Amino acid sequence: MRLFARCLAILLSLLTPGLALALPANRPTPGYIRVAIETSVGTIIVALDTRRAPRTSANFLTYVDDGRFDGVTFYRAARRRSAPTQGLIQGGIDMDVRRSLPPVVHEPTSQTGILHRDATLSMARPNRTNSAMGNFFITIGATPTMDAREGSIGYAAFGHVVGGMAVVKKILAVPTCCGTGPMRGQMIVKPILIQRARRMDGTAKPTRGVKPWLIGLKRPTVR
Repeated sequence: MRLFARCLAILLSLLTPGLALALPANRPTPGYIRVAIETSVGTIIVALDTRRAPRTSANFLTYVDDGRFDGVTFYRAARRRSAPTQGLIQGGIDMDVRRSLPPVVHEPTSQTGILHRDATLSMARPNRTNSAMGNFFITIGATPTMDAREGSIGYAAFGHVVGGMAVVKKILAVPTCCGTGPMRGQMIVKPILIQRARRMDGTAKPTRGVKPWLIGLKRPTVR
């Protein structure tokens, strides 16, 4: 009976790939750690693939557990000219070096097998390898040009959105302007606040030491 159930689950995941991506949102799933990204326009739940992209997932979780994403923004909405309802949104620490951790070793899609399909979570980075830190993006629609291929290391995909995709699409649609180079016209006019990012599975493992971005912030008064 157990073997039959397992085979049925595999068959369903092949026939309905959306179902396979939805499971981690509903309950803990081996090999995945869920993170809730609470924004000013709603919550996005992402499932990090810790088995196939362990280094990238661990890096992202450190930012989450330290609170380095709390109070930052989604600052970029890149809509495709040919299909404005598709593209990507980008968020994270932007240029705030006070929140940054050392760059993470690049895990290409050719190594992990996690491709840039619809609702993929991936790391933003400068135009060089092993340089991603605390900025990430979410795809709306398949974006195979982000995958590793001959002549390009691509970007490090490491999870998927499993809840709140409507929020992602809402952010993609907000007014944009400004920017330079490939980001020209893609910067969000009023960046979307990330109020808090928290892990939903397992125990948080914050780093020790001073948190520079918290210095000078007023703490709530205890009465």
